[in-house]
Amino acid sequence: MEIQIRISIRFLLNDKIIERADVSPTETLLDFLRLTRKLRGTKEGCAEGDCGACTVLVGRLFNGQLKYESVNACIRFVGSLDGCHVVTVEALAGMDGTLHPVQQAMVDTHASQCGFCTPGFVMSLYGLWMQNPQPNTQEIEKALQGNLCRCTGYAAIIRAAESVSTVGDLKKDPLVAERARVTGQLLALKDGKRVVVGEGKQQLVLPANVDDFADVLENNPNATIVAGSTDVGLWVTKFMREIGPVVFISHLDELRQISESEGALTLGAGVSYTEAYPSIIRHFPQLTELWNRIGGEQVRNMGTIGGNVANGSPIGDTPPALIGLGATVLLRKGKIRRSVPIEEYFIEYGKQDRSPGEFVEAIQIPYLDAEDLFGAYKISKRLDEDISSVCGAFRIGLDDRGRVKSAVIAFGGMAGTPKRACSVEKVLTGAVWDEGTIEKASAAFSDDFTPLTDWRASADYRLLVAKNLLRRFYLETGGEKNIRLNRYEAAFG
Repeated sequence: MEIQIRISIRFLLNDKIIERADVSPTETLLDFLRLTRKLRGTKEGCAEGDCGACTVLVGRLFNGQLKYESVNACIRFVGSLDGCHVVTVEALAGMDGTLHPVQQAMVDTHASQCGFCTPGFVMSLYGLWMQNPQPNTQEIEKALQGNLCRCTGYAAIIRAAESVSTVGDLKKDPLVAERARVTGQLLALKDGKRVVVGEGKQQLVLPANVDDFADVLENNPNATIVAGSTDVGLWVTKFMREIGPVVFISHLDELRQISESEGALTLGAGVSYTEAYPSIIRHFPQLTELWNRIGGEQVRNMGTIGGNVANGSPIGDTPPALIGLGATVLLRKGKIRRSVPIEEYFIEYGKQDRSPGEFVEAIQIPYLDAEDLFGAYKISKRLDEDISSVCGAFRIGLDDRGRVKSAVIAFGGMAGTPKRACSVEKVLTGAVWDEGTIEKASAAFSDDFTPLTDWRASADYRLLVAKNLLRRFYLETGGEKNIRLNRYEAAFG
């Protein structure tokens, strides 16, 4: 069937339908709100998705269900909003000026001082309240990882979050009470057409479906693919790069599918960190801490695992763990599909095993063997919402005598690509899993890696961290205790 084309972006902004046929591929939602719509409650702080002052809610349909998520307007492109509902802080108060329960809770707990960051906090707390009206402190802190306050301090803001449900009734909230009406409006906007706006380097395209995406990319192999824009957004706001023509794919439901088969977890390339979280921690609970420290809540809502892999950054958070788990990258070009072990996908800095016109369609992650030891660690300057200085993943299989029968160790931040520590693995394999082996293996890290010194960490520090993480993994997975138990069982059954 021939694909029909529409030449405008259509979305809902608060209570108004917006239709734009003049959208630039690099126009951010923040600029659109502040400069075009004069909605200046949404603030620009960092322009890189770090401070949360620009936080808004974006509602999007998936399998007919409408879900609202907090996002960073400073790195979210207008072109990606087709069929979405954007909610800004201006929409919260009632027509008579009555504050929204989240706003009132902030006032009651004296949770605002200079006020610059307050709208962003309000929107993040609003998103949390809709999903979890009675959050505990840990859940509140997680929801606010992507929001920074320079003057008030966070204790009062946490008290505000705890008290929202005593101020208002979630069932009466407009975004809850009017969910069916808004869903109907958004369904009416989804016409199944390919969206094409502009020409040449100023062109943006939203394919009608995944097959159409494959056709579009095959005919425009140099186009920039944008899913979550948590990386590409900074290319524009910080490096002033031209990225057009652009193909936006966050609306493609086929790329947001999660499949849990008997042997593996398969994540569509468009699955966000937030969407993947329940399946990830169910099958790989060792990744819980790492996953909770990927960006802030807004970044996890926007960013995708497929994008993290496709970009091939040497300091991406997920590749070391995925290498440790033996994941496979599923690639597609036109109608042709192929699979590549993820450790072979990364060739060298800035180069991946992906030809022009080819894209990552899914990531397949086999489940761990019952006897495997597995762990992943992220080291960064800040605990929350920071890029890795070093990220390491360890997978060790032991035989019944306590000897290492298999070893996979992978690091990010230690080379030009996410990379395995093959020399360390060689020392470990066949050796008894004990302190002496850990010492010998640690000495081999310098054979595997010659890390760089940059503002995140020195080369010496990175090597020391790699050695210490191996020791930490050994101790946290039982260390000598496991060896004694294994030897006892071998001797006495």
